[in-house]
Amino acid sequence: MAEKTTVAAATIPEIYEPVYTYPDSLTEVSTHYCPGCVHGIVHRLVAEVIDELGIREDTIGVAPVGCAVLAYNYLDVDFVEAAHGRAPAMATGIKRVNPDKVVFTYQGDGDLAAIGTAEIIHAANRGELLTTVFINNAIYGMTGGQMAPTTLSGMVTTSTPTGRDCLLAGYPVRMSEILAQTAGAVYVARESALDIAGIRRTKQAIKRAFLAQIHGLGFACVEVLATCPTNWNLEPWSALEWAKENMGAFFPLQTFKMTDEVKALGTR
Repeated sequence: MAEKTTVAAATIPEIYEPVYTYPDSLTEVSTHYCPGCVHGIVHRLVAEVIDELGIREDTIGVAPVGCAVLAYNYLDVDFVEAAHGRAPAMATGIKRVNPDKVVFTYQGDGDLAAIGTAEIIHAANRGELLTTVFINNAIYGMTGGQMAPTTLSGMVTTSTPTGRDCLLAGYPVRMSEILAQTAGAVYVARESALDIAGIRRTKQAIKRAFLAQIHGLGFACVEVLATCPTNWNLEPWSALEWAKENMGAFFPLQTFKMTDEVKALGTR
């Protein structure tokens, strides 16, 4: 039998060495998010946009109650914490007394589309100079996976163990379509963080939403379709595929409103 030979580890060439750099507006703090959660991806996109626009020292974020309740630990800009659903109301006050600042809210569907429905709709209708990043994962993530306003028909949650019955619990709410009808909204789009192409489009949409505020045009909101593997009881990759097939069908990726003034800004 031929003698077995071994190769010393030191002789194996370094073919690939992963490199990860943090944007200035993103802290080097490990997040509390579950494996497969895309909140971290969207946090990075927001941080990259803030850096590229050079507005870090002039930006104020408003954190919600929800999975992103600790967003202030991860985004290295000034932050305040709002009561559940009240981020748009708090952001309105901050922006009105600090008109030179760039103010944004970062909210989930349970926060924005349930207890905070009135706040977001009226902020949009008033045309408040705010930017909202709205994460839609179709479930209450932080509190145990209950049905949210965005939960799809037939979707199993801890409060709908046999699936959402729309005749009993009402129908899923399409918030972007609603916000686009308000007179004060100048830019409303729905994108996704479910694949590379979607992530790239989402970043451009977030940048456009910030630019709309910087140029004093009106209210802007970017909805981002996301996953919740833990509460969906799916592996991360399966959750991405499920979201593309099911959420994408009910929540189409689309720019619902973009005024000519916003369109003229581009994203650079």
